[in-house]
Amino acid sequence: MKSNVGKILSTAAIAATISTGAAAATLDDVKAKGFIQCGVSTGVPGFSNADSTGKWSGIDVDACRAVSAAIFGDADKVKYTPLSAKERFTALQSGEIDILSRNTTWTYTRDASLGLDFTTTNFYDGQGFMVRKDLGVEKAMELDGATVCTEQGTTTELNMADFFRKHNMDYVPVVVQKADEALSAYASGRCDVYTTDKSGLAAHRSKLSDPSAHMILPETISKEPLGPVVRHGDNQWKDIVTWTLFVQINAEEMGISSKNVAKIKAESTDPGIRRLVGAEGKMGEALGLSSDWAYNIIAEVGNYGEVFERNVGPDTRVGLPRGVNNLWTEGGVLYAPPVR
Repeated sequence: MKSNVGKILSTAAIAATISTGAAAATLDDVKAKGFIQCGVSTGVPGFSNADSTGKWSGIDVDACRAVSAAIFGDADKVKYTPLSAKERFTALQSGEIDILSRNTTWTYTRDASLGLDFTTTNFYDGQGFMVRKDLGVEKAMELDGATVCTEQGTTTELNMADFFRKHNMDYVPVVVQKADEALSAYASGRCDVYTTDKSGLAAHRSKLSDPSAHMILPETISKEPLGPVVRHGDNQWKDIVTWTLFVQINAEEMGISSKNVAKIKAESTDPGIRRLVGAEGKMGEALGLSSDWAYNIIAEVGNYGEVFERNVGPDTRVGLPRGVNNLWTEGGVLYAPPVR
C-alpha cells in the first residue's frame, strides 16, 4: 500500500525536529525496554495480520521478528502497532515505533522528504485491479467508465488517476479510510473494481466469501518495492534492519535454513558459511551485536524462502508464486551483498 506523500507532507515538520543525536540511539533504547515496537498494517493476510488470539504473522511481521532475533536471540521480543496508511509515517517520525514494516513502497519523495530511510526491499510488487468474474472484464483496458474502490491517503489513487488519464478513459473513484473498508465497499457492490498492490489484492481476495468469484487482471500498472522503514540519522539501526534481510537472502542462496543451520554451523568448513553463522570471526561487532546474530535470525525465523513460503507461498491462502521475488540464481531479483 502506498501513501500519498503529497497529502501528508505536513508530517515533514515532525521529521525536521528529529536530529541525528536524537535518532541515533534506537538500538540502546530497544535493548533498554527489552522489545522492538513494530508498526504494521491493520490487517493484510500474508504480510501483517492478527489471528483471533491476537497473534501476528506475515512477511512484514517476520521482518521485525528477525531483527528481534538478531538483537535478543529471541524472535518474539516484538510488540505490534497497527497503523493506517495515513498514520504510519507520523508514528515512525515521532518515535512511537522503532520500525515501520507495513507493505510500504519505497519512493523518491518518501526517501528524500520525510526524515525516513528505507532499508531494503523484502517484497517486489506492482499495482493491479481486481474485478468480479461475472463483470465480463478480462483486461484493464476494458475498465472505461468503471467505479473503482481504493484506500484514502495512498498513492494508489495517483497511480489509478495516471492510468485512466494515460489511456483516455473515464472512471469514478470510491475512496475510503482503510483497506478493509475498501474491500467491504467492493464486496457490497459499491464499486466494480478494487485496486491496490497485487499482493494486497491476493491477500484481500482471500477474505471474500467466495474468492474464486473474483479475478486479478493481468496488467501491472506501477513498480512497488516494499520494505521496512526507519528514522533517518541512525546508521547503526538502519544497518541492522538492512543486514537482517541480507542474512536471510544469503542463507537461502547457501542452502541454509532453520532446519539445518545448527548442523551446518557445527560441520561446515566453507569459510563464507562459517562467517555467516558465527562459527568464525566476530561479524556482529560492527553492528553492536553478538557473533551469533545471523545464526539466530536463521534459526528463529528462517531464510527468505522459508518466510515467503509460509506466509504468501502457493500453499497459503494468499497463494503467490515466487516470481520476481526469487533469488537471482533462480531468475528473480533477490541479490544480497556477502557477509565478509
